[in-house]
Amino acid sequence: MSETILLPGGRDARGTLDVAAGGSDRATGTADGCDPEQSDQPGGAAETAPACVVACPPHPQHGGHRGDQRLRAVSDELGERGIDCLRFDYGPWDGGRGERADVLSAVGWANERYERVGLFGFSFGGAVALSATAHGADVAGVAALAAPARLGTARTGPDAPDETEIGGVDVVADLDSIPPEMPVQVLYGTRDDVAEVGPVVAAARERGYEVVEFAADHFFIGQAGKVATAVADFLVPTLRPGGSK
Repeated sequence: MSETILLPGGRDARGTLDVAAGGSDRATGTADGCDPEQSDQPGGAAETAPACVVACPPHPQHGGHRGDQRLRAVSDELGERGIDCLRFDYGPWDGGRGERADVLSAVGWANERYERVGLFGFSFGGAVALSATAHGADVAGVAALAAPARLGTARTGPDAPDETEIGGVDVVADLDSIPPEMPVQVLYGTRDDVAEVGPVVAAARERGYEVVEFAADHFFIGQAGKVATAVADFLVPTLRPGGSK
């Protein structure tokens, strides 16, 4: 069961709330932020699962959206384990900073309705998830898949957008502002030639974060299920009452 959500913040960022298995009889919430044309159920999402993971999509200028198969796979796996998932689309392109604000808005929305909130992102979404965590996102843990070193572009090479023009954010530098007690997982493909993941992976290892590698390219073709299992194995324990990694 899914619900369409209009996130607060004034940037027209919208999401889909996937309700965990067994939650179809619970109110999924039409409190402030929910699209009234998509739901007629009363109440708030605090009556759904006790926890929710906010899932951040890839770069919106390269076709990234909340229906991304890696986000869906993670949501499905979390749902089987009793955790709701909010997959969302960013508001108008703003060079990374506005998209980070969208993450903070989504996390804030979830925290008003759930006991604990986790954060996941793929590619650009992984970078923006890490940066949002460094900028105060109130989450119990964060998992970043194939996160590039800058939060302006998901691509490297001669056809990549100029980061100085789009206001790129240094994600590696942001890691220094993540609270030391925060559970962080970084996952990447060893054959990734799309995103500049090396600096994030190296910095994650230096900080003692959980690092998971796959023999995969940037898109993890045929391995979305394995990725979802690894992410859920990491995040679910942090989302249980009193849980931590």
